[in-house]
Amino acid sequence: MINKKTGQGLPNLPLRTIWMLSFGFLGVQMAFSLQSSQMGRIFQTLGADPTKLGFFFILPPLAGLFVQPIVGYFSDRTWTKRFGRRMPYLFVGALVSVIVMFLLPNSGSFGFSTTAGLWFGAITILFMDLSSNVAMQPFKMVVGDMVNEEQKSYAYSIQSFLSNTGSVLATIFPFLLTAIGVANTAPKGEVPASVVISFYVGAAILVIFSLIAVFNVKEYDNATYKKYHGYALNTPEDGQGGFVSLLKRAPKTFWMVSITQFFSWMAFQYLWTYGTGAVADNIFKATDPATLGYQNGGNLFGLMSAVYAVAAVLWSLVLSKIPATRSKIGYALSLLLGAVGFISVFFVHSQYVLIGSFILIGISWAGMMAYPFIMVTNALPGDHMGTYLGLFNGSICLPQIVAAVASFALFPALGSHFPTMILVSGGLMLIGAISVVFIQERDTQSVIKS
Repeated sequence: MINKKTGQGLPNLPLRTIWMLSFGFLGVQMAFSLQSSQMGRIFQTLGADPTKLGFFFILPPLAGLFVQPIVGYFSDRTWTKRFGRRMPYLFVGALVSVIVMFLLPNSGSFGFSTTAGLWFGAITILFMDLSSNVAMQPFKMVVGDMVNEEQKSYAYSIQSFLSNTGSVLATIFPFLLTAIGVANTAPKGEVPASVVISFYVGAAILVIFSLIAVFNVKEYDNATYKKYHGYALNTPEDGQGGFVSLLKRAPKTFWMVSITQFFSWMAFQYLWTYGTGAVADNIFKATDPATLGYQNGGNLFGLMSAVYAVAAVLWSLVLSKIPATRSKIGYALSLLLGAVGFISVFFVHSQYVLIGSFILIGISWAGMMAYPFIMVTNALPGDHMGTYLGLFNGSICLPQIVAAVASFALFPALGSHFPTMILVSGGLMLIGAISVVFIQERDTQSVIKS
């Protein structure tokens, strides 16, 4: 991409550098995946009312809705000689994530009453998501800072690959630990050891991979950054950097992709909230969290989450081969296949057939992890990139909040039936696939000119 002001473009980066820019993504995604795949199981094990389960899923996206824009805003204006612009936020976020990953699975082990244990878990998950968001956002921003348009599709595909590899590792841990003899049940109100140890392992990997990224990523210094972008690292206050001002002048692509994001992220919110219950009900005919059948359902849902993560890894490699001019086709196809996968879960009662359903779900996840950021960063101005990406995170957080709030009425209205909520997810994903048709890429008319 040629900078209109300087006449120079971002250089092609060595492939090793592009991989290193995203390396810590694996550890951060492990934290997110353990959270998303095990939250429903943890809170129901602690004694949460299934009809109120959506409450616990409001807090994480609510945290991200406020934290991401703030991280973007301040990291746009940060520079440290040793660690650069974005990496300090990764380091702090990862450190806090590790602490809460040790606390969350032990929410039922401190002698609290059921109510106190649930509140402790809710507050812990809030901090876990806050810190994970702080740690994850720098990886998306640094690609916008350092990678040119020709390599950007490859860079985000690598992020998708590493992200889904982290998801695979995170989601299979409880299943593997159970297979080698670690307890998969616990006294009433406590989380099984298979889940607790999985969080410990995830925390260790998060620390290791984040430190590797922090000490190996060398962000552009002020002179180099200005050479490629036409302005200094610490963006001057031009009176146009406020959140409201930036949203008013956001390119159309930003808003169109956000609409697609709204439906697809609602779909996954219901999967994470009701997936364990749906699998336990359909496959093991179990609805009581205290039973072995239900906990086996939790393990199987974790394994199926690994299946969709593996499928996403493989599909992301396919997507990396699709020309940029065909992005909308790849995006829409991914979401359409995901819709078929979600809908099929409602009808499947065999754990082996369920694998096919989750492979299709994984295909949609790969599309969601790659295309939105490619489309949006290509249309965004560089001088407020971090703030814009923080604001764009609202297209991920808001639909999750809406889905959680709507579930208070929707879940009882559908007979408090877990599999039916996954059927709803399929309908939402289908709408998302259709909405891709209306995305107009590379709208530069409303982009701030450097």
